[in-house]
Amino acid sequence: MILVSASTVTLGAGWLLGSGEAFPRGDAPTVAPTATPGRSADETGSATSDPSEPPGPVVVDGAIVDTKYGTVQVQVVIEADVIVDVVALKLTDSSETSVEVSARAAPILREEILAAQSSVVENVSGATYTSEAYRTSVQAALDAVGFEG
Repeated sequence: MILVSASTVTLGAGWLLGSGEAFPRGDAPTVAPTATPGRSADETGSATSDPSEPPGPVVVDGAIVDTKYGTVQVQVVIEADVIVDVVALKLTDSSETSVEVSARAAPILREEILAAQSSVVENVSGATYTSEAYRTSVQAALDAVGFEG
């Protein structure tokens, strides 16, 4: 299952067009609001559930991680205690080479994280900085929601 929100599409399009950073530097990992069937928020902001509906996915943004080639940030989608997707919100972009390296590494890292159900995966050869930042952002997202895997 792939869950893409309008903000993800906008952020992804902005990154692909080279519009710069998607978020100001220094933002802490935050749980992204989602509209999930059967779930709503009460006046306190706490989620309430319709018992007849299964719980929906949890979408969480990882930390923005600075590297010498630019910043990296991912969004993780978790459903029923399973990582079902990892979306790159921001990848290194300090040069044409860093954009190419990140574009090659991100899908590999995504697949390995989905297979491992963890941020503990190997670096992609030739993309050490991107790999380390990607894994750090994923782990921050997992930590933010208490994901045990």
